[in-house]
Amino acid sequence: MTIQRLFDCIDHQLQHFPKQDMLAAKENGQWVTYSTEKIKDIVNRFSAGLYKLGVSGNDMMPMGSDKIAIISNNRPEWVFTDLAVQQIGAILVPVYPTTNPLELEFILNDAAVKYMFVSNEELLQKVKGIAPKIPSLQGLYTFDHIEGSAHWSEVTAMADEASLQEVESIKKTIPVTHLATIIYTSGTTGTPKGVMLSHKNIYCNVQFSKQSFPFNDAPDTKVLSFLPLNHIFEKTCTYIYLYSGISIYYAESLETIGDDLREVKPNGFTTVPRLLEKVFERIMAKGAELTGIKRKLFFWAVALAEQYDNQRSGGLWYQLQLALANKLIFTKWREALGGNVSYIVTGGAACQVKLLRIFNAAKVPVYEGYGPTENSPVICVNRQTNNDTRFGTVGPVINGIEVKLADDGEICVTGPCVMEGYYKRPDLTAEVVIDGWLHTGDIGVWVENRFLKITDRKKELFKTSGGKYVAPQPIENKLKESPFVEQVMVVGAERKFVGALIVPSFSSLKEWMKGKAIPFTSNEAAITNPQVLDMYKNLVEDFNQFFNHVEQIKKFELLPREWTIETGEMTPKMSLKRKVVMEKYKDAIERIYAA
Repeated sequence: MTIQRLFDCIDHQLQHFPKQDMLAAKENGQWVTYSTEKIKDIVNRFSAGLYKLGVSGNDMMPMGSDKIAIISNNRPEWVFTDLAVQQIGAILVPVYPTTNPLELEFILNDAAVKYMFVSNEELLQKVKGIAPKIPSLQGLYTFDHIEGSAHWSEVTAMADEASLQEVESIKKTIPVTHLATIIYTSGTTGTPKGVMLSHKNIYCNVQFSKQSFPFNDAPDTKVLSFLPLNHIFEKTCTYIYLYSGISIYYAESLETIGDDLREVKPNGFTTVPRLLEKVFERIMAKGAELTGIKRKLFFWAVALAEQYDNQRSGGLWYQLQLALANKLIFTKWREALGGNVSYIVTGGAACQVKLLRIFNAAKVPVYEGYGPTENSPVICVNRQTNNDTRFGTVGPVINGIEVKLADDGEICVTGPCVMEGYYKRPDLTAEVVIDGWLHTGDIGVWVENRFLKITDRKKELFKTSGGKYVAPQPIENKLKESPFVEQVMVVGAERKFVGALIVPSFSSLKEWMKGKAIPFTSNEAAITNPQVLDMYKNLVEDFNQFFNHVEQIKKFELLPREWTIETGEMTPKMSLKRKVVMEKYKDAIERIYAA
């Protein structure tokens, strides 16, 4: 494999499959497409403008290269900026739009960001609020036209023939080992760490993923992008698409995904389990509104799908019933996704096996994968053939990298995708990269000697006061299979028994209460209702049978509000911030252990 720089994707696409819709997004309510040829011109002019602003790279010391930050929703300008910054050897520092001001200030100062690009008025004000505390920041540009602010087109307008020629010269000197980006991982605790990834790191992961999944070179296909580009999962997938000739259409927002899917009719997309759960909840809520035979057929089809196993046929009678369910019920699900989806790849957290069974049975193929930012990121992914997909696992290891399990079950990986290190933190780098092996902090086991199953986070394992270790994640994932459980966090470190904080699925709970003739007045009132508490007690006891005695939930507290990014309990990639939840709901936890 000849390793290339990430920005070489433009010339690669022009040579192999020039497109009229390399990228697309809605502008003033209409889809606007950008051709490969047009993007090449925009990116070159953008690079030339940055060059004239004094932005440069340092071939001898990549860490000395200028840093350019971006804080924006997914849109073509995001990719223009990424490619333009790369072409002159500078380093992109992407930041989640939801990053709080204190973290944002830390990241921009830690990276000594020189220029910054923001998408809209709200984010502009967020950055302006801390800009006086960022001595390295020389300029701020916006993607939206905002009165009184510099627009990004002012940078491209600076390009002239001399600067464009200079960009062409600089591009030829940038080695594949040069840093392409520093991605700050918010994590679930502590100060953000800057993960340094080179062109080689990400490009190798792109090609290994393409070989393994595979994403065939398919110039007539398109995807919908809505996971934040700040995250390495969507960023790497972007380069998979660009190097495969797959058009990328950007969703307007998370709220418009349903409409966007129906309009774009994509062949695939990437997601996180939390969004799949919400899609399923909406489907089930619609099903609950049905009456008579339609309602019976709907729930018959869902119950049938829950039994689906891609590893065995289930017999002729089952197959006939499933074919009928697909014709009568699931065809509507597929239409709601645009009617063309041939793959959905989910990552970032564990996906419920129940959802994998149901969606795959409904001919909405969902493939679970796994990998940390520090590996650029993909380590494993389930494949588009039955023998290479096993529900409940993250699939086989992708081509080109090697995985081993340490004595304590920690997943360790080596190969060209492993990061260059944590920015300015050689001490932390030495803790996780040992003799070339990245220690992921995740605990796993092999299934059938080739499918990797993630069982927990090493640091999330806790010990009860009786000295027994408990892995909370499998318990939480099992409980979330219930339609009455929206979110859950298992507690019990240094306590006598295991407890849980449970956020009910209030849409399901309302329906249940209606069926029992129990008035619903508010979330707060519902979670204190004796009949509701008894129902959840029975639900927990039913699920306890799946676990050893020491892992079983003895007491729980119901909470009235969902945990979100905005309220601080979830990371931007929808992972639970356990430390935050523990602190925020310490009174509820104390009530669990009060008796």
